[in-house]
Amino acid sequence: MSEYFDKSLRSCHDCQCMSSLFCLLTNEELQLVDRNKIHVNFRAGETIKKQGTFMSHVLSVNSGLAKLYIEGLEGRSAILRIVKPTSFIGGPGIYFDQRHHYTITALVDSSVCFIDLQVFKELLKSNRSFEDEFLRDFSRDVLTVYNRLIYLTQKQMPGRMADALLYLHDEIFQQLKFPMILSRFDLADLSAMSRESAVKVLRDFQKEGLIRISDHELELTDEDALRKISRIG
Repeated sequence: MSEYFDKSLRSCHDCQCMSSLFCLLTNEELQLVDRNKIHVNFRAGETIKKQGTFMSHVLSVNSGLAKLYIEGLEGRSAILRIVKPTSFIGGPGIYFDQRHHYTITALVDSSVCFIDLQVFKELLKSNRSFEDEFLRDFSRDVLTVYNRLIYLTQKQMPGRMADALLYLHDEIFQQLKFPMILSRFDLADLSAMSRESAVKVLRDFQKEGLIRISDHELELTDEDALRKISRIG
């Protein structure tokens, strides 16, 4: 089960892992956040936020990794991105219907600060720099999703899987060998293909010497070849 921590144990003024957005707040505004936040620890596999639920808070990820995904029909999901530490998570529901339009699940043990939504909206109104940076980050996230959708609709399955693996290398771990935090089913959801197809493509990549997979680790053994597959689709 998740553990709730006393607010006083996590001061925004002393926090080394908060979103860079909060560096734009005044001391008084940070104190307001401090008084209206809850710090929560999640174990791997726990749901942080559920699609369709009421949005009472916005999230700031302090440590760990999580997957942000849309739950589709017949148990299928589409992973939009992997959430890293110091990421801030809002969403279109802030000003639309105050609901979460995706689910967030911890991939590893993670800690998250939940900040009262109404307090957050007050900060956006009162601090122009904070508002501008939040909108810039939100727009960048939306454009990233748009670009991924283009690739997923225009590329064949090997190209989509190569994109998913390179995304983990380029954006999340910045190294060729990294922990296998995503299951093969997660990789299917990240690359928009059936689970059976994803397993087949991964098996083909292994046979061709492009990757090496164990129970706990994944290694890109031929990065250049994967990038070529990504380019030609």
